[in-house]
Amino acid sequence: MSTEPVRVLLTGVTGFLGQAVLERLLADTDAHVTAVIRPKGSQAARDRLDRLLRKPVFKTWRDAVGDAEAKRIWAERTGVLEADLATLERIDAPVDVVIHSASTVSFDAPIDESFANNVGGPRALYAALEASGLDPHVIHVSTCYVGGIAKGLRPEASVDHDIDWRAEIAAAEVARVEAEAASRTPERLQEFIDAATRGHGKEGPKSVARASEAARLEWVNTRLVELGRTRARSVGWTDVYTFSKALGERVAEEEWAGRGRRLSIVRPAIIESSLRHPFPGWIDGFKVADPLIMAYAKGALPEFPGLPDSVLDVIPVDYVVNVILALATLGHQGSASRVTEPVETPSTSAGIRADYYQVCSGASNPLPFHRMYAEVRQYFLAHPLEDDRGRPIVVPTWRFPANNAAERSLRLKERLSALGSRIGEALPSTVRTRQWASSLSKMERGLGSLRTYVDLYQSYTRTEMLFDDQQTRALGAKLPEGTPADRTFDVRDIDWSHYWQEVHLPAMTSLAKVHARASSARKATRSQARRLESGTDVLAVFDLEGTLLPSSLVTQYLSVMGLLHSPAELPGELADLVRNVGVYLQAERRDRGEFVRAFSRRYAGTRVADIERVVGGAWGQNVVRKLKPGALARIEEHRAAGHRTVLVTGGLDLFAAPLVPLFDDVVASSMEVRDGVMTGYLSTPPLVDEARAQWLKAYAAAGGYDLSRSHGYGDSIADASWLSLLGRPVAVNPDLPLYRVASRQYWPIEDWKHA
Repeated sequence: MSTEPVRVLLTGVTGFLGQAVLERLLADTDAHVTAVIRPKGSQAARDRLDRLLRKPVFKTWRDAVGDAEAKRIWAERTGVLEADLATLERIDAPVDVVIHSASTVSFDAPIDESFANNVGGPRALYAALEASGLDPHVIHVSTCYVGGIAKGLRPEASVDHDIDWRAEIAAAEVARVEAEAASRTPERLQEFIDAATRGHGKEGPKSVARASEAARLEWVNTRLVELGRTRARSVGWTDVYTFSKALGERVAEEEWAGRGRRLSIVRPAIIESSLRHPFPGWIDGFKVADPLIMAYAKGALPEFPGLPDSVLDVIPVDYVVNVILALATLGHQGSASRVTEPVETPSTSAGIRADYYQVCSGASNPLPFHRMYAEVRQYFLAHPLEDDRGRPIVVPTWRFPANNAAERSLRLKERLSALGSRIGEALPSTVRTRQWASSLSKMERGLGSLRTYVDLYQSYTRTEMLFDDQQTRALGAKLPEGTPADRTFDVRDIDWSHYWQEVHLPAMTSLAKVHARASSARKATRSQARRLESGTDVLAVFDLEGTLLPSSLVTQYLSVMGLLHSPAELPGELADLVRNVGVYLQAERRDRGEFVRAFSRRYAGTRVADIERVVGGAWGQNVVRKLKPGALARIEEHRAAGHRTVLVTGGLDLFAAPLVPLFDDVVASSMEVRDGVMTGYLSTPPLVDEARAQWLKAYAAAGGYDLSRSHGYGDSIADASWLSLLGRPVAVNPDLPLYRVASRQYWPIEDWKHA
């Protein structure tokens, strides 16, 4: 037997399984591992690999050998092949074993993305090995579910199908080009523009353009996701993931085993947290079944259309790693070694010889769906999660209704939610309607999640397949006597109650709490707007109408004209205003600046001296008295903190004059004046929506102000574009569209109508 260390080429090392494989190779063997990694942004491939050493999966090993020794071993026994797997052409380093674990593990990825990684990746890898003159043992990681929609026992053998993987990958590559072209027709683009205008018109033209393009990209992505899903189902697979993985296997069979090379295909079932190694419950983020479990724990899944006696095939990650490790090292004698005799298996190509190992529990230690549900329910009744108010969440009872009943109920709720959204768009903003909008938004998110879970998971919770694991158990029987328990992989050893109650679900709960703390930290960061830090390079920018004052341009106009016109003139003025209400409302819906311009025309012919007389008298004093109680206090807080306070309004500077003493700077619109008479035309475009955002950037740059530490206060969706430039934006008595934006972005929402 050769004493030379095994030279391993590993793909997918940054993924869940890849990390665990690398840890085992370094901790339990003397193998040298070269990882295929692509650079990411400004981060080089080697840096990406080195960052893994600090991850929890390596902690047990680091603690055992010491940090210094771990770093030495890491430096000596790991290398990097910096490349994108799909475009890999040559491999210069010697290789004895290839462990190909890279893939897109998403049930609903766009078809081109799924095929590029799960079919194109293996194709490029095996072509590069061939071009480089290498003859390693290839361990190709797949999934038990490559058999597609089927019933009964699924053997450890080649999947019997006649799908041409070359034609499918070519079609997937063309799909994005076709979807992009379809999204760019004039008719389709106009739909995106119209929808963006309805939703973002008040924010400004750039916001409309961004929303329109975002809608186009989303349309393309959705089309490619739907294409992947329907194409997979049309040929007998549950989703694009299992379909593309099946074709990836066929690539390995034809392009590697078909050339007389050694190929072992490892098919895990649903991989979840470790049972024993590197420590019980190790997991790197939520995996396949976990979003469903956590949604149930949060009370978001009142029912689910699964078959209670269906077998949900779950396998701890360390069992999968141990199978791969055994194949990579057991009986290794250079690249020509073989662990077992080749097994003749069905294939579409004559002469293909490959070994198949299904790492699963369904046949040898089955876990019915109803039992998994009972374990999950028992755990979360004893250890409930908490809702937003800190109250324990009581998980629902599932009765496993027929699929059609659950689907009908979900569709009805979706229709009611859509109706509620349409009604909400027409409602004024009040405390009650904002609360209603918040509840509706929460319900929409819940229904969206439920729809995702039903569409993606029901194929796995309604399956009638069992996966055979005879060859995997035979491989386990070849392990040397005295092999430590944490290196074995006999699934009959797993006590499912112990695994769920004491290992996996506690790990899930801990991970959920980490996510919750991170979310709270994000919210707290945004909420720092309430705590004012001193600084002379900090701005505090205030909107006027609706934010500081309860009045609007219309009520402002009526109050001024009531003082300028005689009682006999007022009825005519009011009648003219009523006649033009429709024009003003349409302008306001389209663009805030258009409304300001249109309404300003009403001042044409008014003498400036008359306006100044009114503003300088009781009217102006009343404006200051009408400041919202919370507004004056906040202005004073900012001034005390040394911040530069700025009032910005799209209205006329004449009417902002009473507030000048409260601010360091007041920026407002001005009107052209001829012979002391207002023309009705503004001197410059009004500073609203995106115009205010551009002004703010220039103002901060000229004065040396730090926008990331600055504060802003607005009440309308038209303020969203400039508020988003600031590190500490606040929505003050917001309209419903701004309320929704602020809620999504965790902006503080304040009520200044009260002190």
